[in-house]
Amino acid sequence: MKASRSWIEEYVDLPDGVTTERLTDRLTDVGLKLEAIDRAGDAITGPLVVGRVLTMEPEPQKNGKTINWCTVDVADANGTGEPQGIVCGAHNFAPGDLVVVVLPGAVLPGDFSISARKTYGHLSAGMICSARELGLGEDHDGIIVLPEGAGEPGQDAFGVLGLDEEVIELEVNPDRAYGLSLRGIARDAALAFDAPYRDPALRETPAANADGWPVEVEDAVGCPVFVARQVTGFDPSAPTPAWLAERIQHAGMRPISLAVDVTNYVMLETGRPIHGYDADKVQGTIRVRRARAGERLTTLDGTERELSPEDLVVTDDSGLIGLGGVMGGETTEMSSTTTSVLVEAAHWDATAMFRTGKRHKISSEAGKRNERGVDPTICEAAADRVVELLVAHGGGTVHPGVTVVGTPPAPTTIEMATDLPARVTGIDVAAATTVADLEAVGCTVVVDGDRLTATAPPWRPDLTDPFDLVEEVARVVGYDAVPSVVPTPTAGRGLTREQRLRRRVGRTLAGAGCVEVVSFPFVGEATFDALGLTADDPLRHTVGLANPLSAEEPAYTTTLLPGLLKAAARNLGRGAPGVALFETGTVAFPVDNGPAPIYGVESRPSDDELARLFAALPDQPLHLSAVLAGERERAGWWGEGRESGWADAIGLARRLAREVGVELVVEAAVRMPWHPGRCARLLVDGRPLGHAGELHPKVAKAFGLPARSAALEIDLDLLMRHAVDVTAGPEVSGYPVAKEDVALVVSDATTAAAVEAALREGAGELLESLRLFDVYTGEQVGEGHKSLAFALRFRAADRTLTDEEVAAARDAAVALATARTGAAQRA
Repeated sequence: MKASRSWIEEYVDLPDGVTTERLTDRLTDVGLKLEAIDRAGDAITGPLVVGRVLTMEPEPQKNGKTINWCTVDVADANGTGEPQGIVCGAHNFAPGDLVVVVLPGAVLPGDFSISARKTYGHLSAGMICSARELGLGEDHDGIIVLPEGAGEPGQDAFGVLGLDEEVIELEVNPDRAYGLSLRGIARDAALAFDAPYRDPALRETPAANADGWPVEVEDAVGCPVFVARQVTGFDPSAPTPAWLAERIQHAGMRPISLAVDVTNYVMLETGRPIHGYDADKVQGTIRVRRARAGERLTTLDGTERELSPEDLVVTDDSGLIGLGGVMGGETTEMSSTTTSVLVEAAHWDATAMFRTGKRHKISSEAGKRNERGVDPTICEAAADRVVELLVAHGGGTVHPGVTVVGTPPAPTTIEMATDLPARVTGIDVAAATTVADLEAVGCTVVVDGDRLTATAPPWRPDLTDPFDLVEEVARVVGYDAVPSVVPTPTAGRGLTREQRLRRRVGRTLAGAGCVEVVSFPFVGEATFDALGLTADDPLRHTVGLANPLSAEEPAYTTTLLPGLLKAAARNLGRGAPGVALFETGTVAFPVDNGPAPIYGVESRPSDDELARLFAALPDQPLHLSAVLAGERERAGWWGEGRESGWADAIGLARRLAREVGVELVVEAAVRMPWHPGRCARLLVDGRPLGHAGELHPKVAKAFGLPARSAALEIDLDLLMRHAVDVTAGPEVSGYPVAKEDVALVVSDATTAAAVEAALREGAGELLESLRLFDVYTGEQVGEGHKSLAFALRFRAADRTLTDEEVAAARDAAVALATARTGAAQRA
């Protein structure tokens, strides 16, 4: 919001000596943050003076254009006292008029330098200025003619034109809609300096009568108040007064015509948006209702819009004539022939205004105010102010009819303990101070013991609960008075078990050479196709997004692999010889219980409402994924390097399980997007944890990764649920270890995991570790068979094991493996 200082001072008596910088500092203190201080004439340098036209000689040119050779009295401003000779192409002035003259050496907006130059056979020493040339508006058809008495020839024109005016630009938060008006800014300035304040909306208005324009409101919730006034005999050619146009320009709006400028001026002054109709184009009774499906309206910007049943519209006997509170219709627009103006000042539901503006992508000054909430009690005053200005500057007559339909909504009342501001802010605020500060911001306060009831002022729809009142007291007392107190943490609390486990997992992967990344958790069908998932794969059953960032990825992901695969390909494409990336994050699986209900914010949902809400939420387990591609070990003088492979992915899973004390079972599986012969299913306590292995060649190609790239994905929540206490260190026995190696011959169809599981179970509690260290195929074991060599390590915590105990444990392990898998011990 922009406002000139002089306009603010029209409504508040600031103390003597208050600078603009001090004024803006205090406005910032009370909630209206300073954005900038501008001076309208900053873009103009050099001599800009008042001049009186002495002579004006029209001279037709060969190109059909007529120029005027003028002499202008600028007194001593040109250094000689002689009349200034200037060529001018405008014709809206005459000898004797006061004009604005820019002399050689000046620079106008746009870095346009002025110099004496030969043109049309004359030496033109300067320029007689139009509003656009000075950056004051878009009018370029004629020069500025000053009213008699505005100044003397040779006088500096900056003050005459208001170019020396200081314009304050303020950032207005959405909850402080009153700050989008001079009325609100001046009120806060008066509050900041405890200065006298004059409310521009406080005026006597005529009562409603039967002679007013007929209006019917069918939706009193959407439009509680509708006021209509009329001015007849209006002169559409009447110019906008310079002071009014100047204030509108300072506020960042463009003067258009007197009728439009007046409605904009009153909106800026009071905060109440006003709409004007050409009364001769309005047919019959005005009605306010919700739009009907399929209705269309062409708005003032020339756009035909298809309306929603949620839109509030204004109609007459001919049909739609406006989108209520947002933008008027083209059929009743005021024009250069309008002689009868119908003024509408209506209060509209803020939520409806916001939704309509967003739906139709309309951003207007009126909509900006209506959607934030406007004082519903000043409709009559705003309409009366518009009528007053139209008559004063455009002639005409005030029609005796006054229409007022509806009543303003009841004000909000809030109960609060008188000591709440002190308890919340930490400031020593007495009860009397609380009451005085609330009254200062416009509340009506009734005190009953240690509690008070405050009625919020109608221009503050954002005041709805006790903590809003606390904020009002705090801003009046001063936010700088709030003490900075560092809270004392409760002793004995540290990281949760889950936090410790997640940090341990991250450190483990980092120690294995992996780098953590964060990717967007959104997917589409094309991603699932690239992963090679079948049409009925559970991963394709996703949670859709109401507002997706991309139409190609409209769902929340069920797997972390897509983002990791894309990140790996991107890094390899930029020259990385190899990558090892991991990511932890939630995925979502829909529960298919329908959409989640949406409750209001005015009270806490009941237990039943919360149950329905949580029942509709998708399952969101925490997953961990890793991708290994390209060079895993670098070649050098120490030996040959190697590429990442399926064993690296499974090795990462084993390492994670070992670090959190979980026994991991690995078995062969077939699961896209992994290679069918190099994929492992990971299990914990018989429950599926995830998969690891080499990516399917088609998947690697689809994502631009090298062959043999590997990946893993596990349910991190499940892994952490089975983790042992991460604070416990390993127990180390002081007794020696007994080493035994066995080689078992099994069929090619038998997995090493099955043999390992049988050996582990058969060996019993004395087994400390078990590791497969060799796989042999060849003539010595026969076709269709393989030899698996395992290293078994036995140890007891309380004694040295005897040879007989070790042999018995080894033999029991081999016997169970033989019974379960048909293994034969290799000689």
